[in-house]
Amino acid sequence: MRAANYVTMIDPFQIKYGNRMGGILFLAALMGELLWCSAILAALGSTISVILELDQNISVIISACIAASYTLFGGLYSVAYTDIVQLTCIFAGLWICLPFALANDAVTPILETTDRWLGEWDTKLTGQWIDNTLLLILGGVPWQAYYQRALSVKSPDHARYISIVAAFGCVIVSIPAYILGAVGASTNWTLTDINLNKTDPYETPGIILPAVIQFLTPPFVAFLGLGAISAAVMSSTDSSILASSSMFVRNIYKNIFRTSASEREMSWILRLAVIAVAAIATVMALTVDSIYVLFVLCADFVYVVLFPQLVCVIHVEKSNTYGSAVAFVLGLALRLTGGEPALKLPVLLRYPYYDEELGQLFPFRTLATIVAFVSLVVISFITDIVFKKGYLPKKYDVFKCVVNTDVKPSMEVMVKSISGDMEDKSVENIAMTDF
Repeated sequence: MRAANYVTMIDPFQIKYGNRMGGILFLAALMGELLWCSAILAALGSTISVILELDQNISVIISACIAASYTLFGGLYSVAYTDIVQLTCIFAGLWICLPFALANDAVTPILETTDRWLGEWDTKLTGQWIDNTLLLILGGVPWQAYYQRALSVKSPDHARYISIVAAFGCVIVSIPAYILGAVGASTNWTLTDINLNKTDPYETPGIILPAVIQFLTPPFVAFLGLGAISAAVMSSTDSSILASSSMFVRNIYKNIFRTSASEREMSWILRLAVIAVAAIATVMALTVDSIYVLFVLCADFVYVVLFPQLVCVIHVEKSNTYGSAVAFVLGLALRLTGGEPALKLPVLLRYPYYDEELGQLFPFRTLATIVAFVSLVVISFITDIVFKKGYLPKKYDVFKCVVNTDVKPSMEVMVKSISGDMEDKSVENIAMTDF
């Protein structure tokens, strides 16, 4: 994608499938980004609620306002250049907190309390574990927040290298968070200064990490640790808000509604989009209790709907709009009929091993993804054959993607014009010019 000089993740869809199908897939990407943004806003709200002892809802709203303001005035440059500072803060801050939290008198050694935090393997849930593992790995690929970084570097090789390094970095940075979570489960909170009537880690698991840092470490260490969490979460928040807004401005507003929009007009629309995205994400963060549920939901939706689409648009040469549309409908239908308790969606289709108490035990999300992928490839190849062999007249190629390809999406012209003068520029600079 970097070699093709794309600016957003939606660009290849609009070039190959047209603006309308690209717009539909944008909605799927937007939903994933909104859920992700909601999850990290809820996490930041939890941190602020512990630090300032505010109501968590008020803390989420404050967090959203800070994130929107930061993104509104900072733009892509500040988002990119502050990331290194924020990542350094989270890495150093959490590791510094770890020995102090482990040594606190209220904490039972975590190796003696594995029954509280390690959990156990229930063979009934094997299908769910497989499903969740695959959706968190593969569902983590089609994210504009990632591509706005990867597509902004100087070369495809750099994009590849930073992606590999980031994968190992994710594992390393997450280690202290896991251990601090185990510390929280091993703590007798009645022996700490926490006000259990107001902030109860037993009832609100989302505040475990900030509570451990705030009440189990010395004040100066707690300051560093909670600042680290806030910095890291803010880094993700501004990236997600900017990702959603930039996709809307470039791929929807500019390419579909206002092809003649000036740079000044797009700049103002981007600012309005930032505010709108932050507001919607805030509402979602206030209505879902679990941060982890939001995190899984966003990866879930992207895994089923966008992952097979992205693989095919890049790697399957004959993929077309017909296959994309069928795959979108089938994948989404199979996912929604499986139900979702967090969104109060009823179970309409009971897959094998369904349990009244545990719900769907079959890896139905992965099934929906496979069906979407296979249907996209099969339908694309079938339509390619029937139109090119003359089994169907050209007039029936209503999407103009097989034989009636005289009209190209405007994005193709745009990307070609970008690639012509990109010798020494990154896509980041061009994106900033557009926005």
